[in-house]
Amino acid sequence: MTGADRFTVFGVYVTDAVADALEDHLYEEAGVLDLEGYFAETPDSIPAGDPGAEVTDALVADTLEAFPTLYDEADFAAAESVEHDGFDLVRLAAKPTRASELRDRFQAAATVRDVDLRTVQTAILAAALAAEPTVD
Repeated sequence: MTGADRFTVFGVYVTDAVADALEDHLYEEAGVLDLEGYFAETPDSIPAGDPGAEVTDALVADTLEAFPTLYDEADFAAAESVEHDGFDLVRLAAKPTRASELRDRFQAAATVRDVDLRTVQTAILAAALAAEPTVD
């Protein structure tokens, strides 16, 4: 199998509300019941064809395509108001180039806004999923 036939697994930090929205999205699109456990035992990459990986890869692709709009719509203030221990690590899968591009955009946005990655990842993914970025 070539690298193009595999998905890279990578982590993002989000609030419970955004993690719940991601889990709902994966359930609706691929029947995944437990986002937290789905990629937990997975090595750094998984083969193409995995339904959860296909869905998270599509979400990453859509997020990359709409990143400027999502950046404008993102509620950074709400995400920044979350306590540092209010974020959870969620693992996603995407094609290696997409994973790398999204990590780079998150980092650039964090630098521009002078906030940490958790704030940016939560705010952007909340906007992509039309979810509340804050803790309930």
